[in-house]
This record gives sequence, C-alpha cells and structure tokens, in this order.
Amino acid sequence: MFGFIKRALKKTVQQIEESLPEKKRVATPEEIEELLIEADVEYDLVEQIVSSLPSKVTRIQLKNDLLYLLRNPPQKEVESHPFVELVIGVNGSGKTTTIAKLASRYKREGKSVILGAADTFRAAAIEQLKRWAERVGVPIVATKQGHDPSAVAYDTISKGIAKGIDHILIDTAGRLHTQSNLAEELKKIVRVCDKALPGAPHRKLLIIDGTQGNSAIQQAQTFNEMVGVDGIIVTKLDGTARGGALLSISNRLQLPILYVGTGEQMEDLVPFDPHEYIDTILDALFQ
Repeated sequence: MFGFIKRALKKTVQQIEESLPEKKRVATPEEIEELLIEADVEYDLVEQIVSSLPSKVTRIQLKNDLLYLLRNPPQKEVESHPFVELVIGVNGSGKTTTIAKLASRYKREGKSVILGAADTFRAAAIEQLKRWAERVGVPIVATKQGHDPSAVAYDTISKGIAKGIDHILIDTAGRLHTQSNLAEELKKIVRVCDKALPGAPHRKLLIIDGTQGNSAIQQAQTFNEMVGVDGIIVTKLDGTARGGALLSISNRLQLPILYVGTGEQMEDLVPFDPHEYIDTILDALFQ
C-alpha cells in the first residue's frame, strides 16, 4: 500500500514547494514554521513545535518531533464475532462511501459483512447505501425514511448474529444543526446496540472530510463529546492542500487516525501510516 498516502498528499506538497522552492539539508525554525503553516497545521500547534527547535534542524530531528505528536493511547483490543462498528460524521463528509470502501476491504480480506442503514433522517442516505451494498455485494438492513434508527441498528445486529457475519457496519445521521436531537439519537443507538449484543458497538468511527482542514476539529470534538469516538477516518485527502491538518486533528483529539481516503475507487481507503505521512510532507522541504 506504500505510495497511496504520498499520492494523496500531492496538492499539499505542491503548495509547500511553491512557498519553499529550495530543498534543504538543515532548516531554520522560520522555514519549518512556513512549511507547517502552508500544510495547514493549526497555528497554536505550529508555535508549540517551533518554540522547542534549535537554530538548525535536520530532517530526522523534525520527523521524530512530528511523529511524537501522532502518538495516541493504544486502542483497546476487542474480540467479538460479529464485530460491530458504528459510523458517525456530518452529512457530506463521505460517510456512506467510506462504509462501502470498508465493506469492500473486509470482503477482500475474506470476511463477511452486513450494512445497517440507520440514517433514516434522509431518504437519499438509505437509497445511496442500498446502491453501495448491491455494488459491493453485501446484504443490508434498511427501512423507510423517518423510522426509528435504533430499531434498524438492532435488526442489523440480530441478523448479523443469526447469519454468522464477521463485520457489521451501521450508518448514522449527521445533522449537526440539531445537535441536541442528534446527540440523543446517537446515544440511544449505542444503548440499543449493547442490548442487541453486549459490548456493541465495538468501535465508533468518525468520518472527517479532509478538505475542511482544521475546521473539522470542532466538529470532531462535538461527536466525541456525544458518544466517545474510538478512531478517525479522513476522507478526500487527495482533493486538498490541507494535509497537515491531520497532525492537528490527531494531536488535539488524542485519537488515532485509522484510515485515509485517497481516491474514488473501492481500494482507495488505506491504513494511515504515520511514517509515510510525515516523510511525504518533509520531502517538500528537505533533500
């Protein structure tokens, strides 16, 4: 999979190189500050990084500093069959497409998958997920617009258990303009999942639109406060010059970035590799 993240960060690297066209063996704190700002790293974090740097900085020194910012508490390992994942995020973040990509990835690994269309607020979301389920070749539990999303989640888990499914992926609504309603709805879905299968959902995945850069941080914090997020997937990374925002998002939330979306194809959802990510950004400045 090496090279997917590098290609996805192409626009970010181009933006940095336009500002810093000369490659360095060692860089000054001022040059590193410009590098990070051009990549859309949050300004407070840029100041924190730069304030601790010596007058001359090598690539390996900076890489180690940036990797340290991506460290996160180890994920709890959960052994469950089926393994239930609740997928959350605002409308337009690429949530439904990401569910399809995850389902396709699990299928390629030889696992069975079922989808639950629990975003019953929008009829379009249900229909879109149905089309993806058909395209990927996995079953789906869906109902009509306006029905109880918790009931969909319960039915999906029950069906998954009955059929011996490996992975259950449940879509949810993401209408942040009615935060209190959404929070109560998501909390209820979590409670109902646990009734259907004690311990479920085993992972709550937050989908973030990479083109939003640092503006996605507040959005992510809101969802984390609602139900507690276990991991992040960043979509549309190939369509933005704001790739440095992943540093800010991971550091501020203290949550792992699990996957990144690197294109339109089914296989364009790859595990996040911190080393490849940092190396790609540093390639824009260092020899």
